[in-house]
This record gives sequence, structure tokens and C-alpha cells, in this order.
Amino acid sequence: MSRPREFDVDRALHQSMEVFWTKGFKSTSYEDLTRTTQVKKQSLYCVFKDKRDLFLKALALYREQSIVMLEELASREVSPLKKLEAICDATLYQNEETMPRGCLILNSALEFGYDDREVNREVTLMFDQVERILERIIRDGQEQGLITERQTGKELAVYLNNVLSGAKVMEKSGASREQIEAVLCTSLALMTSENAG
Repeated sequence: MSRPREFDVDRALHQSMEVFWTKGFKSTSYEDLTRTTQVKKQSLYCVFKDKRDLFLKALALYREQSIVMLEELASREVSPLKKLEAICDATLYQNEETMPRGCLILNSALEFGYDDREVNREVTLMFDQVERILERIIRDGQEQGLITERQTGKELAVYLNNVLSGAKVMEKSGASREQIEAVLCTSLALMTSENAG
């Protein structure tokens, strides 16, 4: 007869996500995870097969949380340009503590490259989901004459998605908030219709 689970799995997963986000997969030891979660290695193994399984679930959790946040920003009752500004602002680190961590999805893409199918699946899923949200907002903006129609909504969504990723890489590499904001503001300005305002 198996023993009952003695810890909050969701809480342990959230805590593990924070560790992986800070240290990366390879630099995270089981000791890091057990110390942070206060759960014994054997107990973690009962729920998560191994460190990699725990990491992949943490990566999926990070993606899901990020998409929920973007969907919330996209559903606000403001103009499409204001929505894009809010998304750009949310992309930037909120304080000095989170600044060096960057984005867990991008960090993982850089750590693993494109050879790891399971990690790459999460990265691709994140990019696709973000792109769809951006395209929806951009098309609304184009219909309202606020965003240029020189490119399609999809092309602009791909462009802005890459700008946001670049901003996270700049953040991770120590660029100042002012430098990153300048890049984001320039990108939005290039997308804005001449008839807007």
C-alpha cells in the first residue's frame, strides 16, 4: 500500500520553477530543489520521474502563466496600441531582483538549443501562442486605422514577438531599462499608422 503524498505538488512545482528560472536546468541540483521545496528527493521522485521531468513541467507552467498574463492584458478595454504598450511594459523586469533572470523559455532555448525535442516543443508553443495574441491585437489596430497595413497582421506579430524576445535577451545581458524601453518604443512607433492619433 503506497504512502499518502505528504506535500503540495503545485506549490513544489512553482518553487522548482523559480529555481530553474534562476539557475537554469544544468546548474540546478536536486539539493537545490529539495532545499527550496522542503520535500525529500524520494518524495519528489514519486510525483516527478526525475529532474528533467520536473523541469519540463516547470517550463510548461511558466508558459501557461505567461500566456494567462498576456491574455489578461489583451482583454482590457483599451485601444490596441495601449494593449501592445502594456505587453511591452510587462516584458520588462519589474524589479532589480528579477532582472538577471530574463525569460525561462528563452533561457531554456539558449541552454538546450533546438536539438532537444521536448524543450523545443515548449519554446515553439510559447512563441506560437504569443504570436496569435499579438496578431489578434494588431489586426484590431489595423481595422481601426491605428496600426500600419504595410505589412500583414501576422508579419507584424512575428516582428513584435521577436522584438520582445530580443528585449528579454538584452535584459538578461545587463542592458538598462532605458535602453530596452527605447527599442520597444521604436518598434511600436514603426508599427503605428501615420493616420493614428
